[in-house]
Amino acid sequence: MNKFFIMLAHTYLNRLKSKSFLITTGVTLLLIIGLANFETITERFTGKESDGNQQVAVIGEREGLQQPLQSYLDQQDSSIELAAFEGTKEEAEQAVKDGQYTAFIDIAETDGIPHANYYANQIANTSVSNQIREALQQVKVTIAAEQAEIDPQVYQQISAPVEFETVALEESAKTEEELSEARGLVYVMLFIMYFAVIMYGNMIAMEVATEKSSRVMEILISSASPVAQMFAKIFGIALLGLSQITLFMVVGYQAVKMNQDTMRDGVFDYFGLNNLEISLFVYLVVFFILGYLLYATLAAMLGSLVSRLEDAQQLIAPMTLVIVAAFMIAMFGLNAPDSGFVTVTSYIPFFTPMLMFLRVGMLDVPIWEVGLSIGILIATIVLLAVIGARIYSGGVLLYGKSSSLKDIKAALQLSKKE
Repeated sequence: MNKFFIMLAHTYLNRLKSKSFLITTGVTLLLIIGLANFETITERFTGKESDGNQQVAVIGEREGLQQPLQSYLDQQDSSIELAAFEGTKEEAEQAVKDGQYTAFIDIAETDGIPHANYYANQIANTSVSNQIREALQQVKVTIAAEQAEIDPQVYQQISAPVEFETVALEESAKTEEELSEARGLVYVMLFIMYFAVIMYGNMIAMEVATEKSSRVMEILISSASPVAQMFAKIFGIALLGLSQITLFMVVGYQAVKMNQDTMRDGVFDYFGLNNLEISLFVYLVVFFILGYLLYATLAAMLGSLVSRLEDAQQLIAPMTLVIVAAFMIAMFGLNAPDSGFVTVTSYIPFFTPMLMFLRVGMLDVPIWEVGLSIGILIATIVLLAVIGARIYSGGVLLYGKSSSLKDIKAALQLSKKE
């Protein structure tokens, strides 16, 4: 047992000090801080004031049109302020170039119907132009309705969106609002599970292949059993992942706390993270750990079959494709979580961590179904660990070019000779 912890600590510290791990961690932390302060950063670079108001000059036939335009913009809570510009088009262009205005619009009329040209230093950012276009469209429709002598109230009833509300008949079913919140959280968590499993699974396979390529494996075999080595690497990388994710969560929490108002009104509302259920986080932890153990055991087994780093990526490609398939099915299930296809595939062990978590987050799944899927997943992990330990025992003795799953048979034969 003492040798097991020595190898676990060696795996953990070796990866912790690696340049790739430090660079990846540093870049991710900068990304987290940048996303939390995104609005502040954009305001700093664009030179906007804290209120975010954007001045847009208006020239041309603006009489009777500027006020309705501004009214429609205000109804949409737009930060655009239209300002009458007393001057020529050339003077307006110069004012925009000098930074006095964000842009200017030249309004004209044809048979009483308004149209306009939009001028700005750069037109790649369409946020301002789209808002003005929509407001001008509303003004145009209003004028056209008046010319056709259509009652404004009648037109308003015609253009108003139809009232359509979805109501679940089952008492335990989630409401439309709860589904929207759950969908955002599940979407975020699926991405985290997807990238974490791929990253740490590949890390285990590369760790084994690296030791074999440097002939360190020959020394390790003489000092500890291959089974102890395999699980030492699995739990060592798991500890590394836990440390990394904990660091991300701590930094992310502090970044969100410093920008609580902005995040709550922006990202939190968009992804539905304002009202979270503790049970959903519990399921996330359970399925994340079980999913990691499943794929980590498989990655260690496959990594033991190769002795070169370039062969490792090729051999674990099928495992990566399975993870991608699970993720793609989960993306489909976000809009149809109760479909028979998603339900059936959620009991397939290699798909269970993502798909059953999806169903739990989106639907009211009976506890026995969740328990059954977890039981199948645990049984698969145990079976894979037993088979994987035998393959690992023989696989670490295989050297030379290896890029085929046929080497599993050779590894099993070598394990029987020990």
